Amino acid sequence: MTASTTLLPAVVRPTVEDSYWLSSDHCANTVLELLDTLGWALVDTPEANIHATSPDGRVYVGWLPEDPTAWKRNIVWHIRVQPTEGDPWVQEFGIHTPSEGVAGFIAALVAHSR
Repeated sequence: MTASTTLLPAVVRPTVEDSYWLSSDHCANTVLELLDTLGWALVDTPEANIHATSPDGRVYVGWLPEDPTAWKRNIVWHIRVQPTEGDPWVQEFGIHTPSEGVAGFIAALVAHSR
């Protein structure tokens, strides 16, 4: 089977300026602003870690830049989900994961939970 070139998607080559977000800035603002907008409870610790819980209490997001246990595992984001049915699960993101990627993951998680 052959496809006409008019049916194939155009190749898009982003410039460096278009993909600035692909490198981590080690800043949690994108995620924290999303969680605040969604009405999540946010608590910051004196150590500069931030803990957030969804309004229904089934999802926890931790920003753990100063947690020695997290750093030993090379993570800075810890997301724990307790579904209404099924086993709980965890997703973690490392120090080089852009906050926009973590925010996208959370946005998709929240979109599918409604």
